[in-house]
Amino acid sequence: MKYIVSYSNPNNHYIDIQIEAEVNGSEKLNFQLPAWRPGRYELGNFAKNIQKLDAFDENGKSLLVNKTTKDLWEVKCSGSSKVVLGYNYFANELNAGSTFLDVKQLYMNPVNCLMYQVDRTSEKCELHLKLTADYKVAIALPETNQHVFIAKNFDELADSPFIASAIMQHHSFKLSGTLFHLWFQGEFKPDWKQLERDFIGFTKPQIELFGDFPTEKYHYLFQILPHSAYHGVEHSASTVIALGPSYNVLKNEGRYEDLMGVSSHELFHTWNVKRIRPIEMVPYDFTKENYSKLGYLSEGATTWYGDLMLYRGKVFSDAAFFRTFNHILERHYNNPGSSNMSVAASSYDTWLDGYVLGVPNRKASIYTEGALNTFMLDVEIRKGSNGKNSFDDVLKSFYDNFYKQGKGVSESDYKTEVEKFANVDLTAYFANYINGSEDYTAQLESALEFFGLEMNRLPSTVFCEAYLGVKIVENKVAMVFPSSPAKKSGVSVNDEIVIINGFKINNDLSEWLEYFKGAPISMGAFDQHGSAKRVQVNLTDDFYFSKYEVSWKTELTPSQETNRKAWRGF
Repeated sequence: MKYIVSYSNPNNHYIDIQIEAEVNGSEKLNFQLPAWRPGRYELGNFAKNIQKLDAFDENGKSLLVNKTTKDLWEVKCSGSSKVVLGYNYFANELNAGSTFLDVKQLYMNPVNCLMYQVDRTSEKCELHLKLTADYKVAIALPETNQHVFIAKNFDELADSPFIASAIMQHHSFKLSGTLFHLWFQGEFKPDWKQLERDFIGFTKPQIELFGDFPTEKYHYLFQILPHSAYHGVEHSASTVIALGPSYNVLKNEGRYEDLMGVSSHELFHTWNVKRIRPIEMVPYDFTKENYSKLGYLSEGATTWYGDLMLYRGKVFSDAAFFRTFNHILERHYNNPGSSNMSVAASSYDTWLDGYVLGVPNRKASIYTEGALNTFMLDVEIRKGSNGKNSFDDVLKSFYDNFYKQGKGVSESDYKTEVEKFANVDLTAYFANYINGSEDYTAQLESALEFFGLEMNRLPSTVFCEAYLGVKIVENKVAMVFPSSPAKKSGVSVNDEIVIINGFKINNDLSEWLEYFKGAPISMGAFDQHGSAKRVQVNLTDDFYFSKYEVSWKTELTPSQETNRKAWRGF
């Protein structure tokens, strides 16, 4: 398969794509556009971005094209030796998993916009980019001629995003035989020395955990944006990360910890997800949902280990690591949905509504609940093995004994491997916390105690969250905490609170609530349909949405000190 990518007017954001395929005597050829992209387990329906499509034979004669599903096209080609399929793709979305075109760059995730033949995905693919000579291309595929790249098969092509631009900044470093590339597109003033030091810092313990790095080259593709952004997507030999605003990315008190966090997270995916993969996704089926309950391994373990590797690599101090730990705890305890749906079921339902709030308090987060379960199971393994094993061994086993043997991981495999290294039966644990939604505060506190850590619960610093029990986004109620004054008084999601005790609210609900605390409060609001409503509330010292602080105990026992050193790796 030969893919030719070009464009004529970047301001229109349309990319022109041409696919040349040999007919080989077939009566018809079917061209499939992926319906989703790995790394985001929901249907993307990328076919909606195609404006026009047609097909020709080797002589330029028009061929009949029928669309047989929302993203599958059938080309009648009897008597032809070659099919040339041409279509355009609207590329005006810029995040870590999208495709984008403007006067400064051509950025493509091929899985969004390149079609494949269902029965010929194992064939070699050529990618020809029609670019000006001054454009550099950041891509993991080998280059055979200028702006011409080769992929072993469609899976490799689909998994090879690229940025083509004349203004990218570039730096590279070598570690353990792998050449790591840092590519930055956008307004950015890099401190290469600091970046290299810290990237090596979190990369080294990851390689030590798994024993090797699976590719000879690895590319970080950064989209540095002028507005707030935080998004990363993993690939087999690269990652795309969108981060902004530009002026805040390298500030220690700004986005720098986020830059380190998302980079370490996506690098860990090189092993966990791109190689260690749920059995339901070996191989990927790009035509439909690939359901799996193992989001607690794919995303949860990666969330936990991405930060832990920064800690072990001394990129994160105690304070920085505890900040990330606190965020995970807050996302757990401030999401009532975690008591309604298990992390396993929530993984299955990412295909339904996994990346939006959805209906109030419905589901858990595979990132948050998976991370905390990884932490708690790590402690179970350390306890059961008297410190000889840890969750590191589970991941290493998945890499060596599953991925390298060509196998995916099933739910039962996950439980079996954890129990093997823990030397205990964890059936009740899995029933309660993985496949169930029981409160695991006692389990969590026990795990923290193992390392000499303690957790303190404090009211949210946002007054209306803490004491009224509502989260406000863009002047509307986004969440209502169960049993809170807001819930009891009839405040609902999507309400817009506009008046409090006769005073108009101007983005200062928290300030007015604090002012009137202890007195009867009357609030006027509009519901999502524009109907007016009035609610009465009384605030007490009880608080609902919370913040959490993890810290070391003042004095540690000898066993806690030993556990802490083993956990941190230093």
